[in-house]
Amino acid sequence: MQTDIYLLRHGATPANLEDRFAGRTEEPLHAKGLAQIKEVAATLAGQRITTIFAGPLARTRQSAAILGSLTGAPVQVEEAFNEIAIPHWDGLTKDEIRARFGPEYPFWLAQPAAFRGPGCETLAAVQERAVAGLERIMASHAGQRLVVVSHLIVLRCLALHYLGRSLMDFRKICLANGELTLISRTAATTTITLPPRPWSAPRR
Repeated sequence: MQTDIYLLRHGATPANLEDRFAGRTEEPLHAKGLAQIKEVAATLAGQRITTIFAGPLARTRQSAAILGSLTGAPVQVEEAFNEIAIPHWDGLTKDEIRARFGPEYPFWLAQPAAFRGPGCETLAAVQERAVAGLERIMASHAGQRLVVVSHLIVLRCLALHYLGRSLMDFRKICLANGELTLISRTAATTTITLPPRPWSAPRR
């Protein structure tokens, strides 16, 4: 019996196009993002998706709702797949973060796994809750095909865990808006298939 989970980065938002840190703001999809998710639905047509899980923010719920309407799969909101909490950056452009918070953003770029801040989550904490959530739904939906709609940071953390790689490799994984990663589990193995691209990513 094989369980397949497609990890999907939500469609593009205005923040993605404006180089803003959306964080946990209720950012809707841009028209480009709507088109991306419709393309994903076409890709998944015929895959018999049984359930779609989405993080609680507007952009993941909206992406999941579009997929659900086009595939017929029900949508469940799952807090484990929420965006990282760095509340004092929410809604700011990368230049505004640099101007207001000095060395914080350069440190985040250079050493994301070591980043700490008052009221902020660490990558390790994000990875722990996301992996726990994914393991829970794989156990409760064994033998099914599922979709999890989440965010770049969360999906990088999940990918690194299932690849057996360190969070120090966080910036080496490139996942564009609307791209799919596949995790497949049998009784003997768990495999992960990333999008077909080199291990490199824009620094963000």
